[in-house]
Order: sequence, then C-alpha cells, then structure tokens
Amino acid sequence: MDDLTLVREHTIYACVMGSRAFGLATEASDTDRRGVFLAPTPLFWRFQKPPTHVEGPRDEEFSWELERFCELALRANPNILECLHSPLVEHLTPAGEELLALRGAFLSRRAHTTFTRYAKSQHGKLLADVRLHGAPRWKHAMHLLRLLVSCRDLLRTGRLTIDAGPYREELLAVRRGERTWEEAEAWMARLERESDAALAASPLPEDPDHARVDDHLHRTRLASALRTGRAA
Repeated sequence: MDDLTLVREHTIYACVMGSRAFGLATEASDTDRRGVFLAPTPLFWRFQKPPTHVEGPRDEEFSWELERFCELALRANPNILECLHSPLVEHLTPAGEELLALRGAFLSRRAHTTFTRYAKSQHGKLLADVRLHGAPRWKHAMHLLRLLVSCRDLLRTGRLTIDAGPYREELLAVRRGERTWEEAEAWMARLERESDAALAASPLPEDPDHARVDDHLHRTRLASALRTGRAA
C-alpha cells in the first residue's frame, strides 16, 4: 500500500488550518489541510513500517499517522495541538471522533514551554528580517502574535482556542503593516509576560494524560487488526 493510498483510504480526521482556521484569511490565502490517518495494524507486522507522515496528495496537505500524531500532541507540539482544535473539519470517522474526544488529555502546562520556545524561534527569524530588510514579514508577525494570544488564554482557562476572535482586526492591521515593528514587538513581550504570570495559577495539569491516550491507541490498533482479520 503506497503512502498516498493510506491518506486517501485511511484518514480518520482531516481539517483546514492556517489563516482560514484562525479567522485571518484574505483573498490570497492558501487552504492548508492537515489530517490524521490510521495505518492498518497488519502493516506494522513487517520490517518496513508505515510512514509516520505523508505530504499530499493535494497541494498544502500534510497528514500524520495516528501514533506519531499522538506522540507529538503529548509533547504539546503547538501545531499538533492546534490541529485538534480547528473549527473547519472536512472529514471525520468514528475513530476520528474518539481522537477529538481526547483533546483535553493532551493539554498540560507543558504547553507554556513548547509554545514559548516556538515563539522565540519565530521571533528570532523576524528580528533577522528587520536587520536585513528593515521590516519583518508582517504575515509571520501576525501569526506569532495570534499564537501568543492562544498560549496565554490556554494557560488562563485550560481551553485552547485558535480563532483570532476579538483580536482579529488588530492582527490584520499588523499583517497589513499598519503597526510599527516596535508596537508589534511590545505586544509580543506583553503577551509573553502574561503567559508567564498565568502559568502558576493555570487550571491545566502538570502533565498530559498518557494513560488515556495509550489506551485509545491500543484499542484503535486492536480494532483495526480485528477488522482486517474478518476481511481476510
């Protein structure tokens, strides 16, 4: 079974991400698609294992195998956690519904570290743009600010919301270059301080619920094996 067939025939969850999911799309915005596929269990009984991720078949489409997706989510990978909370779901199977029901199991205070680390990396790239070109890539600055808002609010409330909501117009103003770099950077610094302050009193647990996720993966793999056995 080739990689693209795994995506076409075994996807359990697919959504739209990027600006469209964040409520920040313009007419020029791409449609970024992300998904999770469940490789049939017998494929793991060979020396050559199924891929952990697949790019395609459509442009701007990327999918992870369920186990790899869960591993990254347990590590509080920002892109993976946000994928689970997209408001634009395009495909959902019963196994996908079970995965979405686990969203809370992946959330923990670890998000403060991973979101902040990712933000610092992106901030460094923006600073390099400013040094080289006199201005950042404003689209990237907008997305960094939105990520920082999501991180702060996640730590405050225990819920991850990726839509820009009340910050939409201000974020779009940043994207259009209607704010100075100094103003954007000051907002970033304020959001980082607010996230740091929210961490101590956050309703999130210290660690994700590994046991729940492990049980889900075990049951899903077993059900796949049984289905394949009946089909044979």
